[in-house]
Amino acid sequence: MTLIADPRRFLYRSDALQPDAALRLTADALKNCDDGELYLQYTASESFGFDDGRLKTADFNTQAGFGLRGVSGETTAFAHANELSEAAISRAADTMSVLDPARGPRPAPPRRTNATLYTDADPLTLVPFAEKIALCQRIDAAARGRDPRVAQVSVSLAGSWSVIEIVRPDGFVAHDVRPLVRLNVQIVVEQNGRRETGYHGLGGRYLYDHLFEEPVWNRAVDMALAQALVNLESVAAPAGEMTVVLGPGWPGVLLHEAIGHGLEGDFNRKGSSAFSGRIGERVAAPGVTVVDDGSLGERRGSLSIDDEGTPTRCTTLIEDGILKAYIQDRLNARLMGVEPTGNGRRESFAHAPMPRMTNTFMLAGREDPGEILARAGNGIYAKSFGGGQVDITSGKFVFSCTEAYRIENGRLGAPIKGATLIGDGPTVLTKVAGIGNDLELDEGIGICGKGGQSVPAGVGQPTLLIEGLTVGGTAA
Repeated sequence: MTLIADPRRFLYRSDALQPDAALRLTADALKNCDDGELYLQYTASESFGFDDGRLKTADFNTQAGFGLRGVSGETTAFAHANELSEAAISRAADTMSVLDPARGPRPAPPRRTNATLYTDADPLTLVPFAEKIALCQRIDAAARGRDPRVAQVSVSLAGSWSVIEIVRPDGFVAHDVRPLVRLNVQIVVEQNGRRETGYHGLGGRYLYDHLFEEPVWNRAVDMALAQALVNLESVAAPAGEMTVVLGPGWPGVLLHEAIGHGLEGDFNRKGSSAFSGRIGERVAAPGVTVVDDGSLGERRGSLSIDDEGTPTRCTTLIEDGILKAYIQDRLNARLMGVEPTGNGRRESFAHAPMPRMTNTFMLAGREDPGEILARAGNGIYAKSFGGGQVDITSGKFVFSCTEAYRIENGRLGAPIKGATLIGDGPTVLTKVAGIGNDLELDEGIGICGKGGQSVPAGVGQPTLLIEGLTVGGTAA
């Protein structure tokens, strides 16, 4: 493996900007602020789309720029530009003049860390272009050769490599080099005029090498095809209030949306979350423990440091059903009188940071998944989800199932189509009646949206038994 020599050279590439100048400009621009930073970033990214047996799209782009943020009290001033130069930063500094001078002592800088959760090698340059296309071709051929009912195969491969540096007015400087790769396989099957789709994706903060391993991409094909064939046999979903069993892993996206966003610091500081002011209260059934952990190696939602320079960590949000903490960036932590949790995140240099989840999941319980299914009696088993929506204030959510089954007399029955789960976050966790011993994290496909920004995130959970959840179906 060839490592990039001094990745910071992508940020300080000429006399237009040097490290000492970045320190000087930041100190001067933010001297009257409570907090803030200069955020420098260089990103290279590529993506390939392979459809109908041929390469349909191939994109490569680079971008570089900075975001300058000043914070005074609750007020934030932010300016950005896609130019790394002293002149551009000086112009951005004029924006900081709109802030009132800080009145209190400046908070301490983030603590230092030697944690390295991923390699700093560039995944884009280590594998030749032709080999990436060849991988897509092999996946396409393998999928079509699996079953004569395969009508269409879509493969996408994507990677990015980002170098960031955070410069604070107190002289604190931290940098990070972040790889990210992803492989998606979608298969459409057709039988007797009926078409159904299956999908599987995976990825993380590592290099392409893992995705090129034959067992890995073959499993992605198998999973996507299996889901498509299951859906080919599906019947209309029932409707009404019923017992629901959620499978392990990706179904944790329901937890992410229905619970996770409601535990982010900004919503709770403003009192707009259903969980505001409830620290120390029971918000979930006994046995329910939820954490946010950005310090897991190579996971999609992991970061060695967040986008304010704070090291990530494992934060226990709910412990044995009791609300223990919120997810915090520096601004909201300061205003709420608590410590930052390493969750200040931004989409890019063109965005200001806000409290965001990293990898959010429920810890395992002690029950055997088979016993949970048997205890469910009759209901539905949701193995995989597609899209979902949630209202942060009320916690109400709607999620569509992409693979689900009837539960009949404690056993899996016919696959169903068109099932949606409807409920609200503060209530759903109180209805958890069984927690499996089979915790799984998702395979690296999560994208979290908030405030117009998207960031990679991870989810996970064990098998869960939820009593009395509303199911929207299509059965007459």
